Amino acid sequence: MVDVFVSYKSEDRRRVQPLVTALEADGLSVWWDAHIEGGAGWRQSIQQALDAARCVLVVWTRRSAGEEGRFVHDEATRAQRRGVYLPVRLDAVEPPLGFGEVQALSLTGWRTDRADPRYQSLLADIWATIERKPRAARSTGAAASGLDRRHVLAGGGMLALGAAGAGGWLLLKPGSAAARGIAVLPFANLSGDPAQKYFSDGLAEELRGALSRVGKLKVIGRTSSEAVRDEDATEAGRRLGVGNVLTGSVRRSSEMIRVSAQLIDGSDGAQRWTETYDRPVGDALAVQADIAENVARALSVTLGQAERRALTAGGTKNAAAQDLYLKARSEFASASSEPAMRRAIGLLDAALALDPNFAEAAVRKSNFLVDVTNQYASDEAAVTSGFAQAEAAAKLALGIVPDLAAAFSALGNTARARLDGSTALAMFERGRSLGGNDAATLSNFGVFLAYLGRREESVRLAEQAVALDPLDPVSQDRRANVLRFARRYPDAIASAHQALQLAPQRQLALVRIADSLLLLGRPQEALVEYAKSTDDEFVRLTGQAIAYAKLGNRAASDRAFARLREIGEDTGHYQYAEVHAQRDEIDEAFASLDLAWKFRDPGLMQVRGDPFVDPLRRDPRLAAIERRLRLP
Repeated sequence: MVDVFVSYKSEDRRRVQPLVTALEADGLSVWWDAHIEGGAGWRQSIQQALDAARCVLVVWTRRSAGEEGRFVHDEATRAQRRGVYLPVRLDAVEPPLGFGEVQALSLTGWRTDRADPRYQSLLADIWATIERKPRAARSTGAAASGLDRRHVLAGGGMLALGAAGAGGWLLLKPGSAAARGIAVLPFANLSGDPAQKYFSDGLAEELRGALSRVGKLKVIGRTSSEAVRDEDATEAGRRLGVGNVLTGSVRRSSEMIRVSAQLIDGSDGAQRWTETYDRPVGDALAVQADIAENVARALSVTLGQAERRALTAGGTKNAAAQDLYLKARSEFASASSEPAMRRAIGLLDAALALDPNFAEAAVRKSNFLVDVTNQYASDEAAVTSGFAQAEAAAKLALGIVPDLAAAFSALGNTARARLDGSTALAMFERGRSLGGNDAATLSNFGVFLAYLGRREESVRLAEQAVALDPLDPVSQDRRANVLRFARRYPDAIASAHQALQLAPQRQLALVRIADSLLLLGRPQEALVEYAKSTDDEFVRLTGQAIAYAKLGNRAASDRAFARLREIGEDTGHYQYAEVHAQRDEIDEAFASLDLAWKFRDPGLMQVRGDPFVDPLRRDPRLAAIERRLRLP
């Protein structure tokens, strides 16, 4: 038998969790809906725990005390009948009619301090209820009026079956906030199985993707959104520079999915819209589209028919296919070997077998194939095959959804990897024109434009990407690289330092700093920074071979270069060309570029913009190489 059953409104989950933690630290066994096991009957599990608990702690807030808190009302009624009802207030509200006979102790503003006299009073009341002793009397105080600015970031608990009304417009009229920036925080996984986290996180990422297709919205990227998953809405909004935060929870059984979503004003924590969906598992795409439309409406953004179609373009209504797709995304993100990457691609193949019209899965497969081919293809045949499969997957997606922005971007990635600059540019630009405005797409395109020598445009896109994902070290690092290609070396160093603040062990950021110092004519300082980059010997040796040459230490430069060739073999001819160019070995540099073309070294695509190749700019042989690459 459990000591305490906690009854609360789903959206108050993060506010209630510190109280649960404190009670457990004080030796009480606590049941709340986080204990429901995956696949368990939700109502049955709750009813059994509710009827067995020796004390039912009912948490009254603005949400639970209002009409939308009817499940909490039902649980409180059961507790009253058994004589185990104990109310506590987290907001300055009175309990609903019929629940005020027992005074609700106020914990408004409680900061998790277990020594707080109010918490100690609550603890004493809980033990009195458990032991069936009279509770201590205390003076009452009128509930204060006004809006509680603290707001939770994720839902929990049980809500009424079915969608909660026609949109739940609360507290603010639609469009009262001018800002149209929004962060979609990771949705809480309430399935009772930590292994289901990929599904709740994946649903939030799908929502980001859908909202990013609404051109009038600024949608914060995944990394930054996940970085503030434990912050309250106002702090999350402040750190991300947006006025709106979308959060929620997901609970999934074998047959049903429950998604609770809330749109919160990031300036003051006020709730702008909320809704709960109970649908068959195959309806996740429809739920995603409905949430996106309601969010747009709340922000006074009018969607045309084309934008509504874009919200679900390329998705699937097949629950099993979607599950495989989300698993593949999660597994590939953490994969550190070719077999792990191949397993993720296999999951996408399985998803496409279940739903051949699942265009987003085909796009993801294309991008995964480019990555795994670039990293692990060991010979020309493997390279050719890998990129051909990637191109076929992207074209499959376009055959299903002809105006799918992500599919054109995937074709751009494939063309760039195949050293076809003109086609890559056309595909990237087409993707952008169709609404590819998410941080990753902007960042990727910005780097490509830097390779082409389009400096101002590349920097602008890199800045936009950072604005959309400000806490992502990858966006900061890519901006540093773009700034290096733009010959803005001090700015590149500053951006790389920002990346290191977010991810102190990010090796590429250390290399950006070292490269920029080297290009500023400070080789000794560059060597210090290269020495800090311990993970990637190949990259480090390239810089060291150049730096020692600039210092006049030819023997040390030759040793670094020899080791570079030893570990790089035929995969590093482009880097060998950079070293030769910086050592003023012009003929040797062009010989290395010719070999880079022979072995289809992907580094060749950056030859027009690369500052390390500047010593070759006046030689007509460089223009011939650019023609081979079909650089526009």
